[in-house]
Amino acid sequence: MIFQLSQKLNSKIKVGALQTLPLAENPFADWSVHLFGVDRTQFTLFSNAKSLYSIVLPGKGITNVNLFIQQALRGIKDSLEADCMDSVYDQSIAPDTETVHFAKALNRSVTGSNYELTFHATLKLSGKEHSFITKCSSA
Repeated sequence: MIFQLSQKLNSKIKVGALQTLPLAENPFADWSVHLFGVDRTQFTLFSNAKSLYSIVLPGKGITNVNLFIQQALRGIKDSLEADCMDSVYDQSIAPDTETVHFAKALNRSVTGSNYELTFHATLKLSGKEHSFITKCSSA
């Protein structure tokens, strides 16, 4: 599994010098991670490098690599389960969690998407989002 870290997140969890790694052979095992703040609270944005499936997790208390890995894997699993995609984690991600690598951001399109997703997550988390989408009621 590969986590491509932003410089800000790398500074927080102190991985050390990051190298550029090629994308993982398994597209489900390659995640870009960005640290951002909203009203003095830190969050991490995880985006799958291939699908851009994204989740936002709290960043509080993540002070080292081991805590980061634990939170990341638990958050990805919980999010996929909440989206009724348990089998994706079990079959496509879990087998690659034995070995975790950290790398620099590789793909500019993913990095650009992370900034866009961070902007929207910041609006949502700060309560300043104005949604034009109406929810359908089941009748």
